[in-house]
Amino acid sequence: MAAGIPVFEEFDPAGVCACAGCVWSRRTARIPQRLGGHPAAHGARRALVLAAMAGTVLGAGHTVPAGALAEHGQGRPGRPLADDPDTHPQGGQGGLHGASGKPAAADQTPTITRAEIINRAKQWVTAKVPYSLEKYWSDGYRQDCSGFVSMAWNLGRNEWTGTLDKYAVAIGRDELQPGDILLFHNRADPVAGSHVTIFGGWTDYTRAHYIAYEQARPQTRRQVTPYAYWTHSQSYRAYRFKGLAAPAPGPNPGTADRFPGRSAFGPGARGEAVTRLGKLLVARGGGRFYRVGPGPVWSEADRAATRAFQLAQGWTGRDADGLPGPTTWSLLVNGEGRDIPAAAGAKAPAFPGRALFRPGQSNTYVTQLGRQLVKKGFGKHYRLGPGPRWGEADRRNVEAFQRAQGWRGGAADGYPGPETWRRLFS
Repeated sequence: MAAGIPVFEEFDPAGVCACAGCVWSRRTARIPQRLGGHPAAHGARRALVLAAMAGTVLGAGHTVPAGALAEHGQGRPGRPLADDPDTHPQGGQGGLHGASGKPAAADQTPTITRAEIINRAKQWVTAKVPYSLEKYWSDGYRQDCSGFVSMAWNLGRNEWTGTLDKYAVAIGRDELQPGDILLFHNRADPVAGSHVTIFGGWTDYTRAHYIAYEQARPQTRRQVTPYAYWTHSQSYRAYRFKGLAAPAPGPNPGTADRFPGRSAFGPGARGEAVTRLGKLLVARGGGRFYRVGPGPVWSEADRAATRAFQLAQGWTGRDADGLPGPTTWSLLVNGEGRDIPAAAGAKAPAFPGRALFRPGQSNTYVTQLGRQLVKKGFGKHYRLGPGPRWGEADRRNVEAFQRAQGWRGGAADGYPGPETWRRLFS
């Protein structure tokens, strides 16, 4: 895959409440008080203004849904209200903001590579562009979710969730690659859940979570997100930009990634291609097959690791013989396909129960948990141990591990459950 495009990565998320009630409350909180008069009169006038605004436009023709204020506080289990964006107000179609903005014709689609899409998205992440329905960033794009995608795709105007699909083709989940989008447009009530994210790559071979680049309160962010999204998951659809272009060729186009031929691999083969194959396999989960190397001389370790990768793709028979062909090579050099899973039979020990991991508990399972946390790189809060008595250091290390999975709120409380245990020991 082209340089600069993430395939597997993790990010620690953050956010603020985006429910319709809070959106409405923040907007009404900006109503200025006129100078003079008694504070009580200000309160009376403010009440009248608030009552009037309850039915006014929230943004681009969308009204605050009935009961929006009552919606606040009804978060989903397992994550805090700050990351429960049940509504996504947004602007509508329009030209780029500023004198330099020149809206493109409706059927005009620019050409852009996947790497360029991701790099453009990263610019807003780095700049921490604040979310806004009304403001425009220095590049002329509106600072909401659909303006963000319009910017990343380098469209000639600001689109919204109701029109972005006109610039794309629908694809399946298994076809998703960095630069594609996941889009939910609620036609019945566009303000209720409509949202769009840029797909940045799967976090691992299970394809249960992905890196989402998105414009959401308080600012542009990149975070691990469950497929397809936190809410309305079944309503999201995957799309690929029509103007997607092939990566620009380098000084010696295609030479480094071109399949070197079947004769470069197998018993008796040696060379740089064998070394590169081994390193690619190690990066995709094949490290356990190598005691030494990888190196330039073909070995049984290379064959076993290659076969494990082929099996991970669901191939059988001659398609999983341990000798790389053009398809195996292409998946490896482009960072595509499924990673090599854990060794067969390497199952997590049975979860002993939540009650054993609570203040005052002392048992061998706490020690076992602590040692596995240290092994996985999540033991920084231990000053002594780990040991059999459950303590705050254990809880904080478990919390760090849970957050690394992309979990928040009650799902990252520091107390292991069956899924935390399974992932920790897998």
